[in-house]
Amino acid sequence: MSDNESSTSQSSPGNDKQAQSIVDRLVFAALKEQTRARRWRVGFMLFFIVYISVVTIVFLSGSGDMDLEADGDKHTALVKLSGVIASGEAAGSENVISGLKSAFKHGDTAGIVIEINSPGGSPVQSAYIFDEIMRLKQEHKSIPVYAVVVDMAASGGYFVAAAADKIYANQSSLVGSIGVRMDAFGFVELMKKIGVERRLLTAGENKGLFDPFLPEQSEQKAHLQSMLNEVHGHFIDAVKLGRGDRLVENDDTFSGLIWSGEKALALGLVDAYGTTRSIARELEAEDIVDFTPKANLLERVADRIGSSVGRGISEYFLGNMAIN
Repeated sequence: MSDNESSTSQSSPGNDKQAQSIVDRLVFAALKEQTRARRWRVGFMLFFIVYISVVTIVFLSGSGDMDLEADGDKHTALVKLSGVIASGEAAGSENVISGLKSAFKHGDTAGIVIEINSPGGSPVQSAYIFDEIMRLKQEHKSIPVYAVVVDMAASGGYFVAAAADKIYANQSSLVGSIGVRMDAFGFVELMKKIGVERRLLTAGENKGLFDPFLPEQSEQKAHLQSMLNEVHGHFIDAVKLGRGDRLVENDDTFSGLIWSGEKALALGLVDAYGTTRSIARELEAEDIVDFTPKANLLERVADRIGSSVGRGISEYFLGNMAIN
């Protein structure tokens, strides 16, 4: 045997091992890539199935408006007004009026309860709801309308409640705040301290009305106060129209003060203590049907996510705080 043949024979086992190692690595890499690709396919399919399911549910759920068939069994119709009364919000006029119309239209409605839990909001949106309740009551004189104050019916919330035939509350509910407000700030002195000059050009001498960076002008303030008084007058007229001679007027009635349900009862702002359930019993229509328009599924999910994120941020920075 020659030296070359001897050398080749001795080195071949090592070469074989190296070659096998390379093959093993290539096979492992191929299997790993296949597994990764399979996971992506499975993940994509799951996402696609969930997406199709959500779209289908949203399509079927629509806006959530009630579409019940009359079956002869009388019920108490419920329309909830919760939160700030503003355009585009759940307590906005379009949403609330839609629920009221559906409740009045249903053939088995024995009475309607507007369940209010609101600090107020837009005087215009509140007036829209008040006017529509009054109109619907004239169209459907056989269907009584009740307002139930849960935690609060203040300002615009009470504006709406005043349209009801009767207002019910809890002894500890907050009721009233018959007034109008406008908030502003003045930064004139601060601007002077930090050396900032305000430069404003307007076409129209009052176009910069109540600019927070300019000194307050008595004429503009008087104009705004007059406007607030007018809106306040509209509010007072609505309350007087709705409550009639049940209202006990004194110097504080329309001052913007807020009262407990107990005091509100004494002032004629509410008629009695009660709940939606107790009213349903009085109507002998204990089946309560909620006609409050519901957001579609995607809107509810978005609201829940937004609420969870907001709560998490609040708890992170402020801790669990509450007023007891």
